Amino acid sequence: MTYLRLSVLAACLPLLAVLSPASADEAGGHRYVLDLGGGVLAQPRYPGSDETIAVPYPLIAVSRLFVPGVGQIDGNDGTRRITVYPSFNFIGERNSADSNELEGLEDVDWALEAGLGLSARYDWIRGFAEVRQGFNGYSGQVANFGVDLIGSPMEDLELRFGPRAGWGSQNYMDTYFGISASEAAASPLYDQAYKANAGFNTVGLAGSATYNLTDDWKLHALVGWDRLVGDAGNSPIVKEGSVNQYYAGAGITYRFAFDLF
Repeated sequence: MTYLRLSVLAACLPLLAVLSPASADEAGGHRYVLDLGGGVLAQPRYPGSDETIAVPYPLIAVSRLFVPGVGQIDGNDGTRRITVYPSFNFIGERNSADSNELEGLEDVDWALEAGLGLSARYDWIRGFAEVRQGFNGYSGQVANFGVDLIGSPMEDLELRFGPRAGWGSQNYMDTYFGISASEAAASPLYDQAYKANAGFNTVGLAGSATYNLTDDWKLHALVGWDRLVGDAGNSPIVKEGSVNQYYAGAGITYRFAFDLF
């Protein structure tokens, strides 16, 4: 199973990382400014797994956007601002054939999460909260929270680092960490059912770095650690895998500035 996270103009998250906003001067007065690129991410095979896999991931950020009837929406180079942004996450299929720890468990179809995030930055500190609704693989809600300390040790380098926490609804928790009675009967590892209730499921740390190679080309790197807690951490599935979940990735983006009309 592959699970990747997306968030536009959000915190350091694996699929869409934070990119520096563009000022009107840097964008040459264009109405639209996008940073597009991709990279490679190393992450657990599925939530609670002790196996690591490498997957490709896109990097996308919108710095300037013109909305007819609304007007120009600009990214802001200032260090004191509040931002509302869309947040997405894709969780790939969990197949029982992928790991011995999943034998006897039902497959979980891929899921798409979509929602909103809110961030507030004041000088060198930034906090954020994201809420998303899940579709297809499960029907429920998840939320992510974090705080970043931000520094620029040199002109073209920005570093971010801080704590993270995650929450999941009943359906999300039971889908990825629960075991039904029929699954327990079919599994050689789990001899009884387990119900995972709604609650906080992860605490951890994350860091990212962005280096400006040129005005348009940027390098990005991220690392993170999540520890599964609560009913997620106590799940027999996780005990057969690992409560410690690590990820790391790197990628490159190019800035496109243009007008449609």
